[in-house]
Amino acid sequence: MASTIVALSGNARVSTIDKSRDGIQRQCLTSRRRLVMESSVLSLLLVQETPAAAGQVRMEQMPALKDKNYGKTRTVYPDFTLTDSGLQYKDLVFGKQADIATVGSKVVVDWSGVTLGYYGRIFEARNKAKGGSFTGDEKEFFRFTVGDDKVIPAFNEAVQGMHVGGIRRIIVPPEIGYPETGYSGYYPEPGSFAGKRSLDFVLQNRGMMDKTLLFDIELLKILM
Repeated sequence: MASTIVALSGNARVSTIDKSRDGIQRQCLTSRRRLVMESSVLSLLLVQETPAAAGQVRMEQMPALKDKNYGKTRTVYPDFTLTDSGLQYKDLVFGKQADIATVGSKVVVDWSGVTLGYYGRIFEARNKAKGGSFTGDEKEFFRFTVGDDKVIPAFNEAVQGMHVGGIRRIIVPPEIGYPETGYSGYYPEPGSFAGKRSLDFVLQNRGMMDKTLLFDIELLKILM
């Protein structure tokens, strides 16, 4: 009987140690991911500006410089693809599954957001815990129908053409991002109070602030 109690006690200690070890490993992984994200954003902040083609030079939209013919020239990043809307994107990971997102697709994504034009502040972090089978976890992620007018235009455009499992980085100018009034009523929406406050501070600023945003989008699932 005594030996049985000792054995059970020992198993309980081992289980506690395993849980602590798992917790530490998850914290380390999260820290590494955040470091990679921050270093990537820093590299974009430090990149040299690439002039646009003749006749295509555009200025960043800033309320204090509205209707002016001068200001900050919009940065075109050489390793990104520039679309007609002004969106710039780069695939960090190409999805290997056959499913591809199109207009009308109901998708589940994980995402992160950064105020690229204002000190590279993170207002939403990616890599939430997904679980082993990804069953019943969709509520923790952003679900939307591609083309929904309550989703910012940049997100609707960026997800199109992605394969499940892919990760796409996008640079979003103000005209295809959130409205100047703030994120309220539009998606994706930051999940934390600090994130909401950071994003709204930039969006609602009426001065000479660059409101360019950066998002990483991971396409997790296409529901139909």
